[in-house]
Amino acid sequence: MGTTEITSRIGELKRRKNAVILAHNYQLPEVQDAADFVGDSLELSRRAAALDAGTIVFCGVHFMAETAAILSPEKTVLLPDLAAGCPMADMITARELRAWKEQVPGRKVVCYVNTSAEVKAESDICCTSSNAVGVVNSLGVDEVLFVPDKNLAAYVARETGKRIIPWDGYCYVHHKFKAEDVRAARSAHPGAEVWVHPECPLEVIDLADRTLSTGKMVAEAGKTACREVVLGTEKGIIHRLKKENPEVRFIPLRESALCVHMKMTTLDKVLAALEAEVHRVTVPPDIAERARGAIEAMLKIT
Repeated sequence: MGTTEITSRIGELKRRKNAVILAHNYQLPEVQDAADFVGDSLELSRRAAALDAGTIVFCGVHFMAETAAILSPEKTVLLPDLAAGCPMADMITARELRAWKEQVPGRKVVCYVNTSAEVKAESDICCTSSNAVGVVNSLGVDEVLFVPDKNLAAYVARETGKRIIPWDGYCYVHHKFKAEDVRAARSAHPGAEVWVHPECPLEVIDLADRTLSTGKMVAEAGKTACREVVLGTEKGIIHRLKKENPEVRFIPLRESALCVHMKMTTLDKVLAALEAEVHRVTVPPDIAERARGAIEAMLKIT
């Protein structure tokens, strides 16, 4: 089947099965175009919880589908490709976190939403890239454990003045950005602003004009007076930004800034997920309850 036929069939199945399709900002263009909603992982999970649809097809990676299942336990959450994982989320396990907490007892644990349900269940509170600074400040302590992203931890430490003890994890896409990438972009595009994600190393953040989560990039793109913006994040977001802001030129900081796991989901797999209702992502109730507590603790302050 061609793209038009696949999209038509997906629409038919959505209506028949009371399903919605959620797609992360980094997904393939055709998957974003077929989705009912496009956004960042937590935004989409919260939207899923508010919808009356019985089935959620989550076009993203595994921890995102888990988060949606935690917030919507009564709904069927499908992940079109079970191999679509997150290497950063896999850099820490619940067992490793429990052992770490025993080594440095008494510290609050802040976990990035880019973690497994089991790690969330072992944490005091979750955070996103957009609210991590506010979450840490809300705890009223001077020292916290932060998992798993050491780059986001370094950014939060500088912004809050707190002692952030980081786990040695990172996003392989954002971690590859270097200061020389920003310098080269400024030379090639002297009138452009440079926006980078807080998962980038500090040497990159230091040279950028703005440090923004993907959600904030989307919001700011609609308000910027700049005609050229260089983006230091996974370049899949540029499809959405161009659609919504055709008068602005968006340029990837690196052409190679691609997450292969985000690109595993294809229209064919979305269709297959709806047809066969695979692959369902569930979280054991005891883990889901504890993980939900960490997520809800964050939601109360943001």
